[in-house]
Amino acid sequence: MSDLVKNIFRLFVFILVQVYVLNKIPHLHRFVIPYLYFLFVLWLPFSMTRIGLLIAGFGCGLLLDYFTNSPGLHAAACVLLAYLRPFLITLLIPKDTAEFQYREPSPRAMGWAPYLLYVFILTLLHHSYLQFLELLHLGTFLDFLIKVLATTGISMLLIIIVELLFPRKMRFRTNTS
Repeated sequence: MSDLVKNIFRLFVFILVQVYVLNKIPHLHRFVIPYLYFLFVLWLPFSMTRIGLLIAGFGCGLLLDYFTNSPGLHAAACVLLAYLRPFLITLLIPKDTAEFQYREPSPRAMGWAPYLLYVFILTLLHHSYLQFLELLHLGTFLDFLIKVLATTGISMLLIIIVELLFPRKMRFRTNTS
């Protein structure tokens, strides 16, 4: 299966799971909202250009905004993720590119510690920005902090569960691609 078809399939699976499963779960608390859809942006291939990442992030967020009737909140948060992702990957992958031959971020490609750090930082940024945009509408700073931490915690738990239950087959980059 080509990377484009695989990523389009992933996008629709993540959006459908977010809209029809996670958004339908009765809230555990007013501060805990499980988000998993942004994992699509985190799993995009290393070889994608920055403009491609930004377009994919905007499309993912806009699709969720369409289903949730939110005015661009998720699109803005996903574009922020897509923008910051290459900088973070540059810090976390090995400097010797000969030893690093994987196509996309995963625990197998990066190792569990760098992968979890990568996911944690981007999850925290995503949720902070999303909750900040909601805070501008209505809320207090304490509610903002609690909601960011609780939502980040539940999202990290979901991401680890997804990684353990659905390990991805890793393909190596070759000189012919």
